Amino acid sequence: MNLSLEGRNAVVCGSTQGIGLAIAEELALLGANCTLLSRNEEALKTAMHKLDIALRQQHNYLVADFSNPHEVAAVIRKHVEHTPVHILINNTGGPPPGPIIQATEGSFLNTFNQHLVCSHLLTQAVVPSMKAAQFGRIINIISTSVKIPLKNLGVSNTIRGAMASWAKTMSLELGQFNITVNNVLPGFTTTARLEGLVQNISTNKKLPADQVEEEMTAEVPMKRFGQASEIAAVAAFLASPAASYVNGVSIPVDGGRTGSI
Repeated sequence: MNLSLEGRNAVVCGSTQGIGLAIAEELALLGANCTLLSRNEEALKTAMHKLDIALRQQHNYLVADFSNPHEVAAVIRKHVEHTPVHILINNTGGPPPGPIIQATEGSFLNTFNQHLVCSHLLTQAVVPSMKAAQFGRIINIISTSVKIPLKNLGVSNTIRGAMASWAKTMSLELGQFNITVNNVLPGFTTTARLEGLVQNISTNKKLPADQVEEEMTAEVPMKRFGQASEIAAVAAFLASPAASYVNGVSIPVDGGRTGSI
């Protein structure tokens, strides 16, 4: 099975920590040159030095804030002027938790811009170089909520669903150019995001955080939270030549928690 990404250039969003950083680390191990994209330059510098260079990979970073789609678009357009992109990992943090009935207009619009609009602008910028190489992988890190909505994540459920529909539509248009578009749907994964969700539930229900975690893991057939590296392994496979005929799918990586086939 060909998993080599030597000679391929990847842009990995939200890659200074958590799932994004784990994906960049995995892609680098397979030989890819990784460009990290996030808003915190100091964190980007630190993360970049964690990436493997055993195959003489050349890694770098781009600074942009996903709350400003115009900034993201300008940064990626400048990047592709001198560097072809073969792999794009769309990944950014989710909105604060809360019931959908309490969501404001602004929370929907801001999250839509940060997720769907930025992903769209990034994709538009990198597709020409993917077409030229006759190889492209666009991988979106979304959520299992695109299968079954999650409690107390009203805005996130809404926007993640929109992302999945956007990705499926894009896959139908780009498949003919040997560009695949797929979604990875993390379940409960040990990240700062999950810690925040646990704390939110703990505060609202006035329960100890340990008890909240026990109740959450009880919902998972494997009886544990996932690790960022386990999400990254699936993303790396989808980025590889071995996944050349996988297109337009949403793959839960959740220990079996999602209750759908």
